[in-house]
Amino acid sequence: MRSTTTWPFWALAFPALLVMTLLFIFPMAELAGLAFGGAETGQHALAALESATHLKALGFTVTLAVLSTSGGLLLGVPAALLLGRSRFRGRSFFEAFLTMPASFPGVVVGFMVIQLAGRQGLIGHATMALTGHRLTFAYSAAGLFLGYLYFSIPRVIATVGGAAKSLPRDREEAARSLGAAPVRVLWDVTLPALLPAIARAAAIVFATAMSAFGTAYTIAAETPVLPLMIYDDFVTTADLPTAAL
Repeated sequence: MRSTTTWPFWALAFPALLVMTLLFIFPMAELAGLAFGGAETGQHALAALESATHLKALGFTVTLAVLSTSGGLLLGVPAALLLGRSRFRGRSFFEAFLTMPASFPGVVVGFMVIQLAGRQGLIGHATMALTGHRLTFAYSAAGLFLGYLYFSIPRVIATVGGAAKSLPRDREEAARSLGAAPVRVLWDVTLPALLPAIARAAAIVFATAMSAFGTAYTIAAETPVLPLMIYDDFVTTADLPTAAL
């Protein structure tokens, strides 16, 4: 009986496992071989890590990822709680509107930032009319942060909102029946129960920000971003060991 239930599972899972193996394990093994395949290659790659340019790009990218993750959680978790724990007219449209940016390519997000904060963007026109000076920051660290925050929020809402919808309400109702205020219920009951989902959302957003290429390629003209340096090492200079590392 056990074999009849196990065999169909592996038969259905095998194609997905094969694709993931071919597209993840083999490429990662090849990258490791390029980076540390020999003593000379490994020394060359490690020397690249000690360069000020690569360290600056790494530090900036990590800082940007931490800030965009924090901002996405601060803005996304309350919206996820509202969508997951409340019922109101227009909720489906509101949820679709907030999560839709998760499907946008990074280049599209970059062009949105340019349209908002570029030289001919909405903010530039508004500040020019109000102050006589055009405010533009699309191609700076602030523009990158805005773009990263834009695609971070829907990922937090999708991850935390799904967990909030399935969260049992009995503990919250018990806390209210004992006289706990709504803020106390939220802080002591709801948020602790959602911590695993919040941690998953933070991990997804951080990993996405660390590896985001399209948005950075579009607007990172003045800031050193690690994915662009990897692309430059791989395509422009053909420094494969450094790019692999």
